[in-house]
Amino acid sequence: MAAACVLRTWSRTAGRLICVRYFQTCGNIHVLKPNYVSFFGYPSFKYNHPHQLLNTTAALQGQIVQFKLSDIGEGIREVTVKEWYVKEGDTVSQFDSICEVQSDKASVTITSRYDGVIKKLYYNLDDIAYVGKPLVDIETEALKDSEEDVVETPAVSHDEHTHQEIKGQKTLATPAVRRLAMENNIKLSEVVGSGKDGRILKEDILSYLEKQTGAILPPSPKAESMPPPPKPKERTIPIPISKPPVFTGKDRTEPIKGFHKAMVKTMSAALKIPHFGYCDDVDLTELVKLREELKPIAFARGIKLSFMPFFLKAASLGLLQFPILNASVDENCQNITYKASHNIGIAMDTEQGLIVPNVKNIQVRSIFEIATELNRLQKLGSAGQLSTTDLTGGTFTLSNIGSIGGTYARPVILPPEVAIGALGKIKALPRFNEKGEVYKAQIMNVSWSADHRIIDGATMSHFSNLWKSYLENPAFMLLDLK
Repeated sequence: MAAACVLRTWSRTAGRLICVRYFQTCGNIHVLKPNYVSFFGYPSFKYNHPHQLLNTTAALQGQIVQFKLSDIGEGIREVTVKEWYVKEGDTVSQFDSICEVQSDKASVTITSRYDGVIKKLYYNLDDIAYVGKPLVDIETEALKDSEEDVVETPAVSHDEHTHQEIKGQKTLATPAVRRLAMENNIKLSEVVGSGKDGRILKEDILSYLEKQTGAILPPSPKAESMPPPPKPKERTIPIPISKPPVFTGKDRTEPIKGFHKAMVKTMSAALKIPHFGYCDDVDLTELVKLREELKPIAFARGIKLSFMPFFLKAASLGLLQFPILNASVDENCQNITYKASHNIGIAMDTEQGLIVPNVKNIQVRSIFEIATELNRLQKLGSAGQLSTTDLTGGTFTLSNIGSIGGTYARPVILPPEVAIGALGKIKALPRFNEKGEVYKAQIMNVSWSADHRIIDGATMSHFSNLWKSYLENPAFMLLDLK
């Protein structure tokens, strides 16, 4: 689309105002000259060529832009339209949400890059949309007069027709906040809103930017003092909540989509890997005591401290000694790539299905830093707002099946990773100490799976023993922390 230039020449003579406009389109210049001009600043034009009037009308009404689905990345070529936030005839502004689509990795909310009117929707709900194909037609706003002598409207490439954020639902934020995020190259899906209904405020953007860059930013309102932790209540037996079964009398067939489609692909590849299994019991009695001592300190910092940060840090220390467990192999298993970063994934059960975000660079993070990142991932995961960055790049995985209630598991490796661990429920069981006395111990079962093509049983056993020693004697971790 060629650029359109509007040149205005103004001259004032004896109280009369003459306006001559030149429209240049596709290299042709049409000059619209008035045959006569009325007084009091209101010119009356008489046009000699009808096509010149049509050119002017088209420019004033705007133009239709095909808003295309750009490349989402990760090799994704198609997505499912889950929700439309607009309909034909709606007026949209820049950064307004257009629709939500779901790939086999994450949900994506597509936002508008233009101010205009929706003229056409190309897909219905649950239709498959393809990368590079139009999503909607948008009629952009008409050209407006400005105080400048020359106004240029540059052509926009097709690759820039979409502005998208990875998340699971419509993000609540004002246009000013969205513009601030765009100017600082911040994805709104990675910002946790503190406003009503999760609305992202200006202070949230500034706080996020300060954490990422360490920049000195305007002070934000002081956070309210956190109340003391509530006293533990008496344990109650949960009552299962279930809906009464409804017999429809008909079988139902539906296509596999979204995260389930990704699971089909990943698990099909995983089952080609010869798995080696290894299980052991871990006595977490000392770790339970340490966590209880640290919980008030973490709470004062606004951090919820679970056992998982200790499990992740202990695994990272073990991977430093056994780097082959933090490696990957190519499709034909001819080359091994040893990963420098320990990006350990943690399996989460969400309403959208099982997802595995990962904590990046655990080898350089403290226990509290790991806990902070876990809190962020868990909050975004429960809201369905995890980004593609959060969900990709993992090098090792721990699945906390014990949080649901299981004790034993047979975890399946997530290619191209080569090892995974499943953590069972912590139980109070009797054990004997060195003196032969019975004591109450906090026991957890761990189940490991390793790619037996490159990892032998002895390596998996040595790693598990080292990981176990760190957790049974938390003080030992201090010796290897860097």
